[in-house]
Amino acid sequence: MKLYIKYMVSLRCKLLVRQELEKLGLHHISIELGMVEIKEEITEEQKQGLKSNLAASGLELLDDKKSILVDKIKSVIIEMIHYAEEIPKGNYSDYISEKLGYNYIYLSNLFSEVKGITIQHFIIKHKIEKAKELILYDELNLTEISYRLHYSSVAHLSNQFKKITGHSPSFYKKLGKKRKDTLENL
Repeated sequence: MKLYIKYMVSLRCKLLVRQELEKLGLHHISIELGMVEIKEEITEEQKQGLKSNLAASGLELLDDKKSILVDKIKSVIIEMIHYAEEIPKGNYSDYISEKLGYNYIYLSNLFSEVKGITIQHFIIKHKIEKAKELILYDELNLTEISYRLHYSSVAHLSNQFKKITGHSPSFYKKLGKKRKDTLENL
């Protein structure tokens, strides 16, 4: 049986879900971002227990089919940008459509209806979050970051970065260094 969980976006979330399943005596087959497959059928009592325990940790057990599909879209994007070794080079629309087995136009319309933003904007926001992370790690320069995140140029990355954060990547890098220096001097 598959269960879908909203806001499950990190390895820490996966560990938390595993613990909650164990507390309820449920055995998982797999735990992925946003989805858990368990061996047995879940009773209504177990479902309510899991729902309330997850809610206490900021996670939400999903029941509505539209919400489940939107959460799957979000999980595919988050995994693609934050956890994949390399972001797919083709169209994101083809990748998402192929991963979920639905027509992209349907997915796009549903996502916009439920979330109030486009899939493209959601992807851009996550690419900028990944860029912020890479900037703070200070292992790659902006050219390498823009290449890794499949931007056409550093200027394109910088423009989107400034649009989303209000700051240029170089300013953000300075802020990160300043904060790091301050913490080291405590």
